[in-house]
Amino acid sequence: MGLDVEFWGVRGSIACPSPNHVQFGGNTSCVEVTAGEVRIILDAGTGLRELGNRFLHADHRHAWLLLTHTHWDHINGFPFFKPAYLPDRHFEIMAGHLGAGGVRNVLSGQMAGPTFPVPLETMRARLEFSDFVAGDRFRLGSDVIVTTASLNHPNGATGYRIEYVGRSLCYVTDTEHVLGTPDQNVLGLIEGADLVVYDSTYTDEEFPRHIGWGHSTWQEAVRLCRMAQVKRLAIFHHDPDHEDSFMDAVERDASAMWSDAFVARERTHITLG
Repeated sequence: MGLDVEFWGVRGSIACPSPNHVQFGGNTSCVEVTAGEVRIILDAGTGLRELGNRFLHADHRHAWLLLTHTHWDHINGFPFFKPAYLPDRHFEIMAGHLGAGGVRNVLSGQMAGPTFPVPLETMRARLEFSDFVAGDRFRLGSDVIVTTASLNHPNGATGYRIEYVGRSLCYVTDTEHVLGTPDQNVLGLIEGADLVVYDSTYTDEEFPRHIGWGHSTWQEAVRLCRMAQVKRLAIFHHDPDHEDSFMDAVERDASAMWSDAFVARERTHITLG
């Protein structure tokens, strides 16, 4: 018994369905977490479409959807999540960066004309929308504890720590670090975690050209995880210009820097515990 984690989308910014993005995957952020009877979806990028098909096949009828933020690459799979159109399904959708009523308004606006033909009201599942404040702590079901923290990202974002039967997963994307200054919010959230999934859009060499864009590097991820005594790191939110050959090199370099770091690939499945 423990936490089961499966990656359905590991890319950032925009989906990349091309021959050069096969090995690691081209779908944007979506991670499935199973904790006993509790199912959690982290972000609703384009990977959510395939996860929805899995839900239909397995007849999963309930899940919590926790959004880090609502930039397009983290929500544009939501209109294609087929279980949400079925009346016997129930999804609880949460975000910590928008304020009261915000998450419903954003998802509804994304599905409104003239940019999308099918409105949110077409979804016949029981949808519950909830806005909290980043920094809050709450339970999902009776045994899953979720701790949140504010991240450094344009328009705001939320990091999550999910704990169940003594195991912990942290999901920290999108966030930008400050050169030479470890992010204390992130360190506090990830301390001692079994697995940290971290925004590693850039390399340290690329980072200075993208300050203000709201993203971090795989090297900073390693530094933070070592400081926080994390057990494993998943390098995540790959830049769309980082094709398979580039990511192969990142994986070699990251493994050489810290043997407990790996590059997240679509459909990678990990059990913690």
